[in-house]
Amino acid sequence: MVTLLAAPAEPLTDAGDAQLIVAALLGIAAVVLLIAWGKVHPFLSLILGAAVLGVVAGVSADKIVTSFSGGVGSTVGGVGLLIALGAMIGGLLAESGGADSIVERVVGRVSGPALPWAMAGVAALIGLPLFFEVGVVLLVPIVLLVSLRTDVPLMKIGIPALAGLSVLHGLVPPHPGPLVAIDALGANLGQTLALGLLVAIPTVIIAGPVFGNLIARYVPATAPEALLPTRQPLAVPGGRGTGRGPLDADGDLVTEDDLANPGTGRPGAPIDEAATEQVRARRAPALWAAVITVLLPVVLMLLRAIGELALAEGTAGRKALDIAGTPIIALLAGVIFAMIFLGYRTGFSRSQVSGFLGGSLPPIAGILLIVAAGGGFKQVLVDAGVGNLVANAAEGANLSPLLLGWLVAVGIRVATGSATVATITAAGIVAPLAGTLQGPEVALLALAIGCGSLFFSHVNDAGFWLVKEYFGLTVGQTIKSWSVMETIISIVGFLGVLALDLVL
Repeated sequence: MVTLLAAPAEPLTDAGDAQLIVAALLGIAAVVLLIAWGKVHPFLSLILGAAVLGVVAGVSADKIVTSFSGGVGSTVGGVGLLIALGAMIGGLLAESGGADSIVERVVGRVSGPALPWAMAGVAALIGLPLFFEVGVVLLVPIVLLVSLRTDVPLMKIGIPALAGLSVLHGLVPPHPGPLVAIDALGANLGQTLALGLLVAIPTVIIAGPVFGNLIARYVPATAPEALLPTRQPLAVPGGRGTGRGPLDADGDLVTEDDLANPGTGRPGAPIDEAATEQVRARRAPALWAAVITVLLPVVLMLLRAIGELALAEGTAGRKALDIAGTPIIALLAGVIFAMIFLGYRTGFSRSQVSGFLGGSLPPIAGILLIVAAGGGFKQVLVDAGVGNLVANAAEGANLSPLLLGWLVAVGIRVATGSATVATITAAGIVAPLAGTLQGPEVALLALAIGCGSLFFSHVNDAGFWLVKEYFGLTVGQTIKSWSVMETIISIVGFLGVLALDLVL
């Protein structure tokens, strides 16, 4: 059994300022070079970068290991459970068709100039519980089909959808980046959530419908035919369907194999007639159930934040909201609600729902490892005294903590292409400054770092290539559209953070 130690009160080394600066630069450079040039997985890159930092700073090997392990443990304990529960909610939304029902209902009721705005709103709503990549996979087929049927330029509705997903992913918990920053800085999650939503609204508007309308004139993209959804309706009694033969593989977000053989891991297993009939009997989830699944954890956490401001400590109401709004409880409530109303009530069996929940966890393994290793890297930075050094330098230079956090995150983001690595590293460096801030200012610092972590996605970011391939763009078109959109999000979001700092 490994005992995870808290961060020591004193730095692990007596190295001078110059040596610590060199250690920090070399450690970060090692991570950047290993990811960008060596194509080494970020998990390993962060481990090796922490080793380089510790050795150059003069920290003994055993203390490097202890510091790194402590950071990994505290990060996984504080963030890992939330990421897993958020992934389960996203998995149930995707597999049940709940996410589809939200998208299709909203888009089906609007047209013309309102369509880009509707798409941005839908993407923001879907983006609350879903990881960016999952949101892209869910929304892009709808975006392509809507563009084709309405003859609206692809970028005019595609950019708003991407903006809605990206802003929520970078600024609003329970996404990994915001959670890591909240955990590292000791920010209040409810306050960060509320302020993040305030910043997100104007940011999505400017980077989404406004920019999308402009860039559509310069990037004349068309929907790739190979990616257009070709959904077939399920057969229902008394209605038109596909007969008694096997359903089309594209007929639903959940394939036949998933439904007939839940959790078996054997996608090629034969599908019996009883299983096929069970698929036919399944009802589409109600729109209200999908919406409540998305909003329930958010509402519970917001109610807790309101209770902290409006109710006296120790009262029954305050205690109830404190418990219900605890992030783990709020997300667990969302999972249980989704299991009932998106799972059992729509015709899925218990084993199928269990299969969906289990299937949502493997895709986040890489994210959890990166986040954990990033927490270890951050802890070595802090324990070696680099964070205090930067804090002292910022104080002497009269540099705003918000600006420092944003600039550090921008630099790491552009260099590594990873928003998560940028958030973790920046949060570790400016963490000592959080102790000098009060209440909402700590939450704003977390948001400033989140804004910086979204700056100018380019060829070293997996999201860049995801967007390029899904929208059938060239590299140049992707930079003009996606990369510029990410930069707008970063700058506009940071300006929103600064505006709130003046008011609060």
